[in-house]
Amino acid sequence: MKITGITSLDHAPQVAAEWLNELAEIVDWPNDRARVYALLRETLHAVRDFLGPDEAADLAAQLPLLIRGVYFEGWVPSRTPARPRSKADFLARVAAGFTERPLENPEVAVAGVFDLLRRKLSAGELGQVAHSMRKSLRELWE
Repeated sequence: MKITGITSLDHAPQVAAEWLNELAEIVDWPNDRARVYALLRETLHAVRDFLGPDEAADLAAQLPLLIRGVYFEGWVPSRTPARPRSKADFLARVAAGFTERPLENPEVAVAGVFDLLRRKLSAGELGQVAHSMRKSLRELWE
């Protein structure tokens, strides 16, 4: 569909939909796109806030246009990296976005998002992101 005539803008919704579809398959939530979107958003925000500003910006450069907008939504770089930054803190942060219907297993859900990122982004960038995280969080990337 050609709306603006600018390929990257016109193609952005399709790319975002592909990411959501793939994540829905990974976490086996085929009929709940809003929940899949919330999982992607909450996990990306937690990743972003657990990184320093430079690493967070490097990761953003690899994200598709609309996903990058979601990633940066509400970001306050001066508050990063978040403290404390344990695995439990990370999972609690993601789970906090699911008050109406809590996540059954936040660790599995987050691992699904990390799996999607492994499939879509460069191994080098993801290695840098994982290395910037605490060891317990790095385990979720595997």
